Amino acid sequence: MNNNGYKSGFVAIIGRPNVGKSTLMNHIVGQKVAIMSDKPQTTRNKIRAVYTSEEGQIVFLDTPGVHKPKSKLGDYMNKMVETALREVDVILFLVDASEKLGPGDEFIIEKLKQVKTPVYLVINKIDKVHPEELLPFIDRYKDLYDFAQIIPVSALEGNNVNRLMDTLVDEMPEGPQYYPADQITDHPERFVVAELIREKVLHLTREEIPHSIAVVIDQMKPRDERKTLIDIYATIYTERPTQKGILVGKQGAMMKEIGRLAREDIERLLGTKVYLNLWIKVKKDWRNQENLFRNFGFYEDEE
Repeated sequence: MNNNGYKSGFVAIIGRPNVGKSTLMNHIVGQKVAIMSDKPQTTRNKIRAVYTSEEGQIVFLDTPGVHKPKSKLGDYMNKMVETALREVDVILFLVDASEKLGPGDEFIIEKLKQVKTPVYLVINKIDKVHPEELLPFIDRYKDLYDFAQIIPVSALEGNNVNRLMDTLVDEMPEGPQYYPADQITDHPERFVVAELIREKVLHLTREEIPHSIAVVIDQMKPRDERKTLIDIYATIYTERPTQKGILVGKQGAMMKEIGRLAREDIERLLGTKVYLNLWIKVKKDWRNQENLFRNFGFYEDEE
């Protein structure tokens, strides 16, 4: 499809950890495609979300939070970001209105100076600050970089997100509709379902369970032809027996709560009732077992 005057293109969202990149993308497409957690470094893959309107289509690349790398995984995540910046038509640099400009932001701005792509400064969480505080905040960023657009938003409440989207569509080149209008991500449903389960684990266990967990969907199929109920069998992998104990919880309470919250989100995503069966397995050092991490879709290029 290439309507006369139809616009389409690719947009990368970058920013420090926890500035609300996934929240913004989820608001734009109206469903959960990127997991949200108050722990930094939750997004491991470049998750694409697709926004379609009558005027155009925008494919979003969500990137891991940019940070000074302290590990091989950190290097890998930063490389993913740099690749994303070269592939897109516009970069959204997302910052938190309630946080002062810090070394992390300056680090990202130095990266942005190395690319020719137009950059929008998107100031998120404006609901947390007084309007009078915004102008000096904007001035500090303008002193460091010549942004193509500066747009304040609240990703959580949706304030000004429509203006951001209208501006982005206007900026896109004329092009085809890459994805069907009802498609919101190019990830298979299994991937998104696994991510929703992982989100609940991170949210409920807080500091007790590190990011050494992974979720694999073992089976996902409708129980009948009408697809009124989908059976999902999933395994949560941890690296230590103590982590398994925390996930099971007293008399299985934690496991039930993870399952309940995940099932609610999955039913919203799939638009049907879901039977969710969760298992926990301990796989010591699973991140170095290629057959497993290839299955998870994570870290494929880490080496």
